[in-house]
Amino acid sequence: MARAATTTDAFNAVAEPRRREILDALVRGERSVTDLVEQLGVAQPVVSKHLRVLREVGLVQVRDQGRQRMYRLEPAPLREVYEWVKDYEQLWTERFGLLDAVLDDLKGQQAGAGRPGSQPGASETTDKERES
Repeated sequence: MARAATTTDAFNAVAEPRRREILDALVRGERSVTDLVEQLGVAQPVVSKHLRVLREVGLVQVRDQGRQRMYRLEPAPLREVYEWVKDYEQLWTERFGLLDAVLDDLKGQQAGAGRPGSQPGASETTDKERES
């Protein structure tokens, strides 16, 4: 089966980690290509290639400002990604709740292990022993 082009939709575009980094940078506001190159630490042609993909799927808008091209995030296409992912939120919430319970149990066991007389092999004082 042929692989879908990265320019067909937001899902394919954000599948690439470098493009997600660019989107993360643009969340903070409009940025020039030069700013993005410096922040990401990659060559300008690489950044430009990814910006082209993001522009083609509508995730970024570009405007000329003198000799620079300024890019800004256009979040509307991410709505489709969000709508799909949000259906999994309940599953995550339930699993994180279970994980929290397990971690709380483990913390309780560790705290109990640090108390005097709670060491493995140490005897517990019984009511009869206290009475004598």
